[in-house]
Amino acid sequence: MPDETPARMTAREAVTLLTGPAGFTEHLPPPRELPADGPLGWTGYDAARERARTRTGEEESVVYGTGVVGDRACVLLSFEFGFLGGSLGQRTGDRLEAAYALALTRRLPLLALVATGGSRMQEGMVALTQLQRVAAAATRLRAAGLPQIAVVRDPTTGGGWATVGAGADVVLALPGAQVGFAGSRVRPADADPYAYSAEGQFAAGQVDAVVPADELAATVTHWLRALGPHVVAGAQPSGAGPRDPSGTPGADAPDAAPPRPHAPPPAAPVPRALPVPSASSVPSATARLPETGREAVARARDARRPRAEAYLADYFAVRLPLHGDRCGGTDPGLLCGFGLRADGSAVAYVAQCGTATRPAGYRTAARTIRLADRLGIPVLTLVDTPGAANDAEAERAGAGAAIAETFAAIAAARVPVTTLVIGEGGSGGALALAAPGNTHVTADSYFSVIAPELAAAILKRPPSETGATADQLRLRPQDLVDLGFARSIVG
Repeated sequence: MPDETPARMTAREAVTLLTGPAGFTEHLPPPRELPADGPLGWTGYDAARERARTRTGEEESVVYGTGVVGDRACVLLSFEFGFLGGSLGQRTGDRLEAAYALALTRRLPLLALVATGGSRMQEGMVALTQLQRVAAAATRLRAAGLPQIAVVRDPTTGGGWATVGAGADVVLALPGAQVGFAGSRVRPADADPYAYSAEGQFAAGQVDAVVPADELAATVTHWLRALGPHVVAGAQPSGAGPRDPSGTPGADAPDAAPPRPHAPPPAAPVPRALPVPSASSVPSATARLPETGREAVARARDARRPRAEAYLADYFAVRLPLHGDRCGGTDPGLLCGFGLRADGSAVAYVAQCGTATRPAGYRTAARTIRLADRLGIPVLTLVDTPGAANDAEAERAGAGAAIAETFAAIAAARVPVTTLVIGEGGSGGALALAAPGNTHVTADSYFSVIAPELAAAILKRPPSETGATADQLRLRPQDLVDLGFARSIVG
């Protein structure tokens, strides 16, 4: 069983786990006066808040400020579950909105360490509307091209999960944490508890990774390096002066600087072609091209041929997976995420693994490409699929719409997309991940409007004519260059 102890850290312990003892400077929003017992006049509310202050040493359920994780500056906000269950009230909303505004003003990533039971019932609808404030603040940060990372602790439920947690670009979870919109006291009595756990949410594609506490600082550091912006620790943009924690002049406010457009990044370099292991003694640059269409298809389907995992391992020094389509689906045959190359440059990747790509895979691909585009990070796609999954389950899951979403994500991308076809290029299911004008192929790949066997069947040709049909389709690597589809054959 996973150790649940790390998930019950206090707000400041969670911050210290990532920044170290001296890496955090707390900020405060402008003060807000509330009527006795809050906006609803809830009898005993002031007394409950006072007990929470005495017990936790905190004035509210969230603390926030600037800090350094690894070598990266960021804005951190952390929930204190011991303060009225980490619930969101009006003053909590003030702090959350100010944290997002601080990230926007200083052009820093936002890192949220979440542990909350949801909206504070003692403040009624006033508390519930804080979710709208958070959503608006997060939208402003997205529009400015700044990343949001959430670490969900135990428990993370209700509106806090549905905004600060699940609304982040990358969602990491501590092992054993309770994670879900419905808290333990409001869900159906016969509900499967696994569905409300960090591990269950990962299985459903709602969480990108479950990370042990002792690995969290290193993992978050890698994510901050990959997503940027690349701000040197300790540096402050002009106009971002020191914070006066008194909450009067100089206090953090929800106004922020306008977004700055990204300079177009350089295109991701084309990966080198990897040799077939049995022929690894032969330099890949001298790989012989297939003489016939049948040979091209056979080589692309060869089980010994290097697959996406080998290409990604060769290309990246560090890989950070994105997991799931955020609609309850995953596809193990499509790898998505961000990686750091040996020179420290960041590249987003979407890589097919030789299987039929499922709707969840296409949606995860589109999610990855859109995020990379928003953050100004180039994209690399590796094409290798016999085609899109065409079973009844795939149709019910929206195969056509998911493929269309991927086509649209690449078509709309302002960052450069680089594609290498490393195996099978099966029809539209493969083309959805191919970059127009910047697609390259290996010597052991092919691309075709349809598989030659299916083409022969449609044309009512006997199986013996499949090879001739493959030749007619002009699907060999050299044909793809001649037709203008591929820019080069990579050796």
